[in-house]
Amino acid sequence: MNSSDYDRYADAVKQGLIGESVMDDSLRRLFRARIRLGLFDPPAMVPYARVAEAELMSPLHRALALNLARESMVLLKNNGVLPLKRPKRIAVVGPLADQVDVLLGNYNGTPRNPVTVLDGLRKEFPDAQIVFEPGINFLRAAVIVPSSALATEDGQPGLKAEYWRGANFPGSAALTRVDGTVNYDFDNSAPVLPEAGPLSARWTGFVTAPETGRYRVGLIAQSAKLWIDGKLVVETDARQRGPKMEEVSFEAGRKYAVKIEQTPARGPVLKFVWTRVIDNPLEKAVTAAKAADLVIAVTGISSALEGEEMPVNVPGFVSGDRTSLDMPKDEEDLLKAVRMTGKKLVVVLMNGSALSVNWAAQHADAIVDAWYPGEAGGTAVAQTLSGSNNPSGHLPVTFYTGVEQLPPFEDYSMKGRTYRYFTGKPLYPFGYGLSYTKFAYGDLKIAPRLKSGDPLSVDVTVRNVGKLYGDAVPQLYLSFPDTPGMPVRALRAFTRVPLAAGAAQTIHFALDPRDLSSVTDAGDRVVAAGAYKISIGEGQPGTGAPVAQGSFMIEGNTNLPE
Repeated sequence: MNSSDYDRYADAVKQGLIGESVMDDSLRRLFRARIRLGLFDPPAMVPYARVAEAELMSPLHRALALNLARESMVLLKNNGVLPLKRPKRIAVVGPLADQVDVLLGNYNGTPRNPVTVLDGLRKEFPDAQIVFEPGINFLRAAVIVPSSALATEDGQPGLKAEYWRGANFPGSAALTRVDGTVNYDFDNSAPVLPEAGPLSARWTGFVTAPETGRYRVGLIAQSAKLWIDGKLVVETDARQRGPKMEEVSFEAGRKYAVKIEQTPARGPVLKFVWTRVIDNPLEKAVTAAKAADLVIAVTGISSALEGEEMPVNVPGFVSGDRTSLDMPKDEEDLLKAVRMTGKKLVVVLMNGSALSVNWAAQHADAIVDAWYPGEAGGTAVAQTLSGSNNPSGHLPVTFYTGVEQLPPFEDYSMKGRTYRYFTGKPLYPFGYGLSYTKFAYGDLKIAPRLKSGDPLSVDVTVRNVGKLYGDAVPQLYLSFPDTPGMPVRALRAFTRVPLAAGAAQTIHFALDPRDLSSVTDAGDRVVAAGAYKISIGEGQPGTGAPVAQGSFMIEGNTNLPE
């Protein structure tokens, strides 16, 4: 890569013709380096590029991360077990409880001090005895092989690292040193040989396991190979996303020769990872549950299963796409096993898309959907379970009972899809979310009639009729005249209203003609004449959510531009 390449890309970015994402890795690294050195001023359209690194972990930003995570918690079920009342013994099960990756989802940065759910629970309940057992080996995260488990030929902690300029190890190594760990990623690792372009990298030495047993060992890398005691264990190609791992048996204290190669490499970008395979994990989780006052199961899916073009082929998932909405079977079997102990069961879901958690909906005592909640996610989950955060999130998608409720994937019509056109009974509807307090809606005020093209003014009063402070989330839904192509209903506005117990507030919504419009079968956006219904409350009408409802008429038709 030469300066003319850089100038060409920089000019195109300045003009808004391309984004930074189209650059190859080496060019992007140089691009970012020149930004940091003040040699290139990013366009105003990319304001994040101007944020100083010191600001990224500022108290304000950390508080924002926690607040966002707290407000995103969705309480799906609660039979009264939540908020938790000073439990003495908690069994935490599930493969996602101690994971950082599941907090971050896909296409993420790398936080400096992430809080896992397990960490959050231990901090929030310092007087409780908390025992963690994953319960299954499925979906457990790989971790970086630590320097304490690595050694060079002369006994130094880490591995001998050699780097060549160019692919396929040409000539002599340009740099030789000892790397404590093999942990290079795109965002946080400076190039080993700056501005060298593609290079080759090799690490050699020994790995020693702290315990005898089975380990899953592998690489998070493209175009890389791993040998253990001279045997090729893992090989990745240029399309690899996520870890590629194989099971290896290690004896504690014994040194195993290790060699890792990556070519061509950029940077490099490679991680040497492993995870201990747990023997009889389900039995250990059940034993922990029997000794506890309650069980908190942290289960769901993660970016290891769902994503873009991934080498994943397990039941329910193919190449990063989902073929089922069900909870992965291993995790549901875990929930059933710990529930059989008779202990209270709180399920914390981690997921980036909807899950058909039919068994949990029937048998768990409580379900909290935490999504991929970010760096402060573990704190937010724990505070929600303790009650120091009253959950106020509402579902942004429909949770169906299964894929059988949806039309075939190849059917591109909207009929039967999304809350706007779905006429069945879902597991949990779009907009659904519970609270530790209760809200009531009334005094709905709207004009009974208006002319097509005129705005609609709406007022409603929401009251906290429970015993706790909480955030109400009034959602305004419209139902349209019975005309072909019209949706069942559509969300047209929502807001968040903090309310002390017993307090009330009048909320005003102003709907313009576009808010009142819909799209016909012919693809025209119109404000159609006829009778409309309006509902404002904690969810969709007819779902059991507290709402205030009314109706109005629109006279005449108005076509709107696309």
